[in-house]
Amino acid sequence: MKKLMKTTSVVALTFAFVGEAAATEWNVSVWGKRRAFTEHVEKLAELVAEKTGGEFTMNVSYGGLSKNRENLDGISIGAFEMAQFCAGYHPDKNRVVTVLELPFLGVSNLEEEVAVSNAVYAHPAATEEMAQWNAKLLMTSPMPQYNIVGTGEPRDTLEKMQGMRVRATGGLGAAFEAAGAVPTSVTATEAYQAMESGVVDTVAFAQHAHLSFGTINQADWWTANLNPGTVNCPVVVNIDAYEALSDEERDALDSSVPEALDHYLANYGELLKRWDEVLEEKGVEKVEIDQSVIDEFRAKAADPAREAWIADMEAQGIPGQELYDLVVKTLADKRGS
Repeated sequence: MKKLMKTTSVVALTFAFVGEAAATEWNVSVWGKRRAFTEHVEKLAELVAEKTGGEFTMNVSYGGLSKNRENLDGISIGAFEMAQFCAGYHPDKNRVVTVLELPFLGVSNLEEEVAVSNAVYAHPAATEEMAQWNAKLLMTSPMPQYNIVGTGEPRDTLEKMQGMRVRATGGLGAAFEAAGAVPTSVTATEAYQAMESGVVDTVAFAQHAHLSFGTINQADWWTANLNPGTVNCPVVVNIDAYEALSDEERDALDSSVPEALDHYLANYGELLKRWDEVLEEKGVEKVEIDQSVIDEFRAKAADPAREAWIADMEAQGIPGQELYDLVVKTLADKRGS
């Protein structure tokens, strides 16, 4: 009898262990703190857990797994299963999606940003390039057009931007450089200190980041309508981890992406609605740039940057013209619908 009980206990423990082992747990690497920029990641984790009855969970880590510039490297070696990164942090590693960072693309809202990102992410060139990092593009982190905060006199003409030290990455950095400014690509988490110490005069961010990283607290002014472009920050998953999911888990993940993005857009929309209140509360002047200045900026930055990017990509065997045309067509289709 004692032997039977012992055998039964071992079998029970074995089944319990198997049941426990069957649960899937992913680690997700982001940075900073929870904010509008990460709400779709948080919502995705919530939805996946709900749809799988808690059998597929995600642990979202804010800087505990990797530095933000090293998230793609971490994905490539399987250090974690999901991560967020920004193309401008390492444009040589994610050349295809940098088309979305070209200045003055004409994207006017977050819904359009989602549309053009989805189109580029689905292009075979993007899939192939990310596969080199064992990464699968899952969803974008749509952000509005960047604008700059600064101290002292507003930099509201190109003459005043001459020599301006601005935190701006990727295509935005190139745009400001074309206007005579001096871009630096310090990370988002380093921007406040760079501004406080005088390493930069101005910082280009979307609204949520000016709040989250404290640059708005250093600012005397904010440009309301410069809108030179934005950065593209994909969320990717490790291909091996994705393929190891059960059909149910994979369906839970894939089907949750549109819901997570809808949540992100709604949440960000609320932030934009109260942005003027934030400026007033913090005593930051809202600066409207004259249209003639914006036109001059676009002439200096947009066409040369686009042509240089296309030529550079084509020289590397990447269909630069095709990718740019895809963005233009997607925007037209989105507005037509």
